[in-house]
Amino acid sequence: MARIGTSDLDVFPLALGGNVFGWTADEAQSFAVLDAYAAAGGNFVDTADGYSAWVPGNSGGESETLIGKWLASRGNRDAIVVATKVSSHPDFKGLRAGNIRAAAEASLRRLGTDHIDLYYTHFDDPQVPVAEILGALDELVREGKVRQIAASNISPERLSESLAFSEREGLASYVALQQLYNLVERTDYEGAMAEVVASHGLSSIPYYALASGFLTGKYRAGVTVDSPRAGGAGKYLATDRGQRVLVALDEVAQAHDAEVATVALAWLAAQPTVAAPIASARTVEQLPALLAVADLKLTAEELDRLTAASA
Repeated sequence: MARIGTSDLDVFPLALGGNVFGWTADEAQSFAVLDAYAAAGGNFVDTADGYSAWVPGNSGGESETLIGKWLASRGNRDAIVVATKVSSHPDFKGLRAGNIRAAAEASLRRLGTDHIDLYYTHFDDPQVPVAEILGALDELVREGKVRQIAASNISPERLSESLAFSEREGLASYVALQQLYNLVERTDYEGAMAEVVASHGLSSIPYYALASGFLTGKYRAGVTVDSPRAGGAGKYLATDRGQRVLVALDEVAQAHDAEVATVALAWLAAQPTVAAPIASARTVEQLPALLAVADLKLTAEELDRLTAASA
């Protein structure tokens, strides 16, 4: 288990992404994936109120609703760390105090629970002062509706300002940052952002940990993959850097008799401040390669090899 920042949340070293629930995975598939994840010791499920409003016919909240149904049917709410987010639901855009309150209440209803374990601001709203955002989040924490708060898609400057404000005013403070970070997308996190996270004792919970599937190794030159994410993964395949990363991943994976995806996640999990990468599975068959990150420890030389290939 990994401890998230300065919180009391201990989580499995792989967060199960809920973005596919109600999108590419229907209720039966979603329940099967959640069951298999929990059976393997997984306890950290990540979703958002906006998942999956982009799908024709959906209105947002579908993922939370499915997770809520699963929690109720399995009676395991207390065993699962549920993370969700505010600001991207079509009916609850932005981070005004009233919106945070209304969005949180809606998420609680869909999840069928009286508390959210980790509540993220999904996308920063620079027009709203940090005082208003953190004041609203602190109220939810004091009421017991949220255990811990975190940020996502925010600048280092706004994150620093938010942390300083919470400390100065004695309010609930962010314990984690969720951001884009993987072997082929490093520049947004490494540097100023990572320094803020480390200096304040936060944990990093990276999304797109497998670069839209590219780091699973299934996307290769001349291979057609039937997936909604094929376009996103394809852009990495077209670069020299992407090719270098695949070669290095293949070498390390072969040395451990492991899946390429497991090695990519293990590199990420080994980075300073990272507590648990997020990865999603549309089917139970996709899960073992993700879960195996809990048991794969790469050598310093292997980590350096992958880091150099992705530079």
